[in-house]
Amino acid sequence: MTKLLKATTEYLHFCEFQKKLSAKTLKAYRIDLAQFAQYAVNAEAPLARNCIANFVEELHTKHKPKTVKRKIASLRAFVNYLDCEDEIDANPFAKLRVSFREPATLPKALPLNMVRKLLRTAHNALGKCSTEYQRDAALRDIAVLELLFATGLRVSELCSISERNIDLREGFVKAHGKGDKERIVFIANPESLAALRQYKKAFSAKIREIDCFFVNRFGGRLSEQSVRALLRKHATQAKLDVHVTPHMLRHSFATLMLEEDVDIRYIQSILGHSSIQTTQIYTHVSLGKQKSIMAKKHPRNRIVT
Repeated sequence: MTKLLKATTEYLHFCEFQKKLSAKTLKAYRIDLAQFAQYAVNAEAPLARNCIANFVEELHTKHKPKTVKRKIASLRAFVNYLDCEDEIDANPFAKLRVSFREPATLPKALPLNMVRKLLRTAHNALGKCSTEYQRDAALRDIAVLELLFATGLRVSELCSISERNIDLREGFVKAHGKGDKERIVFIANPESLAALRQYKKAFSAKIREIDCFFVNRFGGRLSEQSVRALLRKHATQAKLDVHVTPHMLRHSFATLMLEEDVDIRYIQSILGHSSIQTTQIYTHVSLGKQKSIMAKKHPRNRIVT
């Protein structure tokens, strides 16, 4: 077991300093491999085929398919590394069938009227502020909500934006997505740009100090948890009977863009999806658009009986 833990430490070091994986990916690998190490603590041969097969079977009893899929991928990547380094005689995954069908889940999106209500509630809160602190917090909340819906950014991408990666004169943001892939997303709506400029004017000194565009109340980088909290707060104030998350705004952006007949490949590029298959899930979500098409475009409408 000591040998396994040592190999895990070396692998994570390799992932961080040679593969340059993100902190979020490293955290997931660390958790998944620690879980496997705990399971195999008393095994004579933890990387034997039967031990891994039993571990996979136990994962299915404790976790959802999506989580199981990630944990298997983490373990497989680790074993492949050991195989490449000649640390094991044979790769146990070579003759191990671990594929399974992951149930397709449709993303939850807000309809336009709910997004409108959410944004209006945040903007209206600004006029009710009685102190400078409250006003600054309201400006930041509005800027966060506007940028999330204007661009469809992931919450991790939004929180990591530096001052140099957002240009409010030309109206675009450079986002660093999964795999540290950079893409440019334009911000074209005048109200969204105005909200972001107003926020930047109020926080300019703090932004320059930490080189991060979104700042928390302590003058540090705004966290993903804080974004989720401010969304819950404004959703409650807007009396939305739904648990609103940053990713739900991303889904809403994509779904509503599709309903506006935007080509799905443009949406893929804006969202930063490496595969069109990931984006195509939105073609199953837009039921309102489907209903409209069936009502207005169906050839039966031209048949008189």
